[in-house]
Parts: sequence; structure tokens; C-alpha cells
Amino acid sequence: MRTYLTAIVLFLFPLLMSGQAPFPDKDEIKQFTVSKTCVVLEDDPFSSFNSYIKAAVKAYWTITPYEFIEIADFNVKRRKPEYSFIVLTQTNFEKDKSNALFNFINLLQGKNVGRIGEMPEICAIPLSFAGEDDMDYSYKLGAVLLFMQKHAKMISEDPSLTGRKYLKYYNKFIPEVQSKTILVKQEDLSPEIASIEKIAGIYSGKVEIVTENDIIEAINKKTPNTLILHKVGPVGDKKSGYCFKMLIGVDDSNMYYYNQHMIDKSTPNGLLPADLKRLAK
Repeated sequence: MRTYLTAIVLFLFPLLMSGQAPFPDKDEIKQFTVSKTCVVLEDDPFSSFNSYIKAAVKAYWTITPYEFIEIADFNVKRRKPEYSFIVLTQTNFEKDKSNALFNFINLLQGKNVGRIGEMPEICAIPLSFAGEDDMDYSYKLGAVLLFMQKHAKMISEDPSLTGRKYLKYYNKFIPEVQSKTILVKQEDLSPEIASIEKIAGIYSGKVEIVTENDIIEAINKKTPNTLILHKVGPVGDKKSGYCFKMLIGVDDSNMYYYNQHMIDKSTPNGLLPADLKRLAK
């Protein structure tokens, strides 16, 4: 899904990768289905990520047994195939001259390899821009974890569906989007479509501009036929770097749309008119 130059696990130790982390083969996928998932916590007693990921895992993680571990445990257990891992990393991209860093949440399978970058990657999802307030993504962690589990179950049932750029596989569900309601936050829309009236001029499906609390309620209630926009891009005055856009179903945990673009004057940070046009086809 990603081509990155460097990734750094957010536990104050370096993780250097050269290219895509390996996807699991059918035996490694099978190992995941019987593994115990270790959720690796940041080595910081004041970490807000730790509290958010604990709450989300306890509420939403059901595909495997799990435990929360410290960094020292991870360094030992990561070589054992009876374990899988939820790990937070930072990543920047070769084509991004701004060297922007993004937080990714990764689901990795344990394997006796020398480098963390050689561990089989079940799934990896952009979570936030590095340095962004954890509160800006914490409310979506449940939906992200539910999607990761659905993806893991899918590839365990059909290992042929794993592979490079696997997130784009989900774009086959685009035709179903118009029959559903899309919930978006105002700040995740580009200026050209920053109102319901502007959206309606391009896209005839139902879109609602809502608050974080509305999205949390939809996730908790699994509101039928409802999608949330998970947008990840730079914060503040930064006007370059990647913008990632995903539509995730809160009732079925499926991904209905995935896209990314480089931010510039003609393609600002946010959902674009081009995205709506693609959804409208």
C-alpha cells in the first residue's frame, strides 16, 4: 500500500525500512488466526495513545486473544510466530519532498527475522499526521480496528487477496457508496466542497457534515448504511505532503473507498471534488 523511505516505531527506537514490508504468505496468515495479539504501548507513562488504544482494543478487538505489552516484551516476542502485534509507526515517503511524517497503525505477524521491517504485514492504515493531537484521531480508532480485523479475516479466507496496494482492492465497492450516508467533519473537506450545497452540485448521494460526537455515536451504534470519512493529512500551515482518504462502513467495517493525493495549490488538504466525482460514477 505504501512506498516509504523511513519508518520509526514511536517507542524511541529506530526502525529503518527500504521498501514495502513483506505481505504474509498463506502459512503466515494461518499463524495469525491462531496467534495472540500483543498491543505494543508507547514507553511513556503520560502517553495518551496508550489510553486510547487500550480503550479501543477492549471495546472492539475480537478476532484474536490480546494483551498489552511494553517495548522490552515486544523486542523478545516479535520473533515468535505464536504472536501478532498492533504497533504504531511513523513513516515518510520517497516522493514527498516535504519529508512529512505520518503515524501508521500496523498489524504485524511475529516471525524470527532480523529486522522489524521484515515482519509480515497483515494490515497497515494511516492514522494521523505526526505531531497531531491524539484527540484528533482517537475517536476513529474503533472503526479502524474493526476494519483491520475484517481485512485479516478476508485474507485468511482467501490468501490471494493479499498483496501490494491491497487497500485499493476495496475501491470495487465504490458503486455501493451512493446508497449510503457519508458522515464528514467540516475541516476534512477541501474549500471547493465545504458546504452541503457545494457537495450537492457534484454528488447526488447523501452527505452530512457532523461533529466528532456524531461519528462516535454512529460507530458505537453501528448505524446502518453509514460511512465515515477517515482523512489523514498535514495539520497547521503545512501545504504539502500526502492526504489520505478512506470511507469506512460503521455497520459492516468494510472499506468502500481509498485514495491519496499530493497536496498542492490545485489539490488542497481534504476530500476533493475529484473524489466526489469518482464516487458519483
